[in-house]
Amino acid sequence: MFFKSVVSFAVLLAAQIAAAQTCSRTYTVQEGDTCDSISAAQQASTYQVAVVNYGNIDPDCDNLMPGETICLGFAGEDCQTTYVVQLGDTCDDISAAYGVNTTILYMNNPQINEDCSNIYVGEVLCTACTVEVPPAPGGASAPAVVQPPPTAVPANPSGDGGDDDDDLPWCD
Repeated sequence: MFFKSVVSFAVLLAAQIAAAQTCSRTYTVQEGDTCDSISAAQQASTYQVAVVNYGNIDPDCDNLMPGETICLGFAGEDCQTTYVVQLGDTCDDISAAYGVNTTILYMNNPQINEDCSNIYVGEVLCTACTVEVPPAPGGASAPAVVQPPPTAVPANPSGDGGDDDDDLPWCD
């Protein structure tokens, strides 16, 4: 009984903290919208849209309702410098094109795995040079927050995420 009370309190507290965030931009869902299409059109990363709408939009993003208003970013945590992933992209390519180091790219897009093999065509990434996205809510992991659509095409089907450290003397 005590454990259930503690868990209930923790869930309520997490919800109140999330609700305390101030939404800085909103969007009204249109017929045919997907999380990625909204993200691309509104310059908000796929991860950011998922996080700021955690609990309202499910991880598969298949419950969008036309006429529904969603949040695009929180005040102070609203990345608007974005890139839509194309076929053949790697994290190294994207980092180089935007002049952002890969550490910051990964911090702004924590759903990307270590070898960058899980980015997909149409995914919208934050390419800001500073960390501008909110953290995953209530201890959720980033992959649990963002799921690629079932029809997602891997950006780099060869599996080369662009982590080419072979030419560095300190990497074995």
